[in-house]
Order: sequence, then C-alpha cells, then structure tokens
Amino acid sequence: MFSGYKPLKISMFFCRFALDEFNTRKTMELKKAIESRTSIRQYTTDAVSMDDIKEMIRLASLAPSVNNYQPWQFIAITNKDLMTRMANAIRERISALPNNESKYASNVKKQVEFFATFFESAPALVALCMSDYETVLEKGVDLTHEEINNLRNSPDLQSAGACIQNLLLAAVDMGYGACWMSAPMVAEKELEEMLQVKPPFRLISFVAMGKPAKELSPRDKKPIDEMLRVIE
Repeated sequence: MFSGYKPLKISMFFCRFALDEFNTRKTMELKKAIESRTSIRQYTTDAVSMDDIKEMIRLASLAPSVNNYQPWQFIAITNKDLMTRMANAIRERISALPNNESKYASNVKKQVEFFATFFESAPALVALCMSDYETVLEKGVDLTHEEINNLRNSPDLQSAGACIQNLLLAAVDMGYGACWMSAPMVAEKELEEMLQVKPPFRLISFVAMGKPAKELSPRDKKPIDEMLRVIE
C-alpha cells in the first residue's frame, strides 16, 4: 500500500509546484510587458515580419469592445514610398495651420511635425480604422448617434484605446518597440484617401513599430497614492 502511495504523493506535489510556477510565470510576463512598455520612435532597419504583424493584430483584436461589436479594421503598411507620401501630406497640413502671436509658433510646429511623421523611418506602421457602433438605445430614444455617444463618453473610442493597448503590449512581448500616434490625424482626409479607407470605416489612429534603435527606460509615472481614491 505505502509503496504505491509515496510516489503518487510526490508526483502530485511536483504537479502542483509546476502548475504554480507556470501561473506565476504567466503573471510575471504580463507585468514585465506592461512595466517595460515605453514609446519607441527610433528603429533599426530590420523588417517586421508579416507573420509577427498578423499575430500582434490578432492579439489587438481580442481587446474588449462595446457589446463585443469589434468595430475595427487594420491596415498594415510597410511600403516606404507610401509612408513618405503620408508624411508629406501631414507636413503640409501642419504647415497650413494658422500661427498665433506666440514667438514659439514656428518651433511648436516643427516639434509637432516630428511627432506626427517619425513613422516615415519605421519598418512598419499599423492604421486602426473603426466603424460607428449603433447602440440599442438609438432604437428607443429620440437622440442622434452623436448625442448618445457623448452621453456615454464615446464607447467607440474607449474600445479603440483598449485595442491599441493590446497592440502595444503585444509588440513589447514579441521583442519590438512601438508608439501610438494620434498626431497624423491632422491630415485625416488625405490619409484616408491614400489608404483607401471608405465608409462605414474611418481612421482612428496609428501605431509605428520596429526593433528599437536603442534601449529606453519607461518614463516615470505617478505613484499609486496620487492616482487612487478608495471608497469603502
């Protein structure tokens, strides 16, 4: 009896140990990806494989969306000529913005131009497009989609934020650097035409990605006690 019991007991112990270790490792990997993520704007010339891009987008698409509507569509761009044309369109739009009386106006525009166009040197750029979500509420109240969207604090864009975060963390987990970009949207119409984005979809934002040209540490964040208010 005991000769068969002891090995079984030991075996069960190691199974539990292995399971605990596996669960801990999974948790630590997620924490490491979150804590390591930072905005990367300079990349090596190494290509991002299409298989990796597809996997990152697959993981991004698993993000929660309002009523599981999954309103997104992705465009993966690696064509350098297209990226240059996109960047030039953005530069033109920024240049055309009216200056105010500030003596810093021209410098501000140059700074914004960099943050809006650095994707030009990225190996890959992902555009996120979304369609509007028609809520159940729209079928029963006399309010427009825009009015209901404002009442609910734009659930469409909240869904987009969750999707983008998944994409950024997937990039970190797979050894890439990435940066979420909203500045290019100053040339929304021109970019939609170049990328052939048609209704019901519209451009929301971009994520540039590639192998980091250098290691960057995440920027300091606010301490938890400064951000958290507990109601018990």
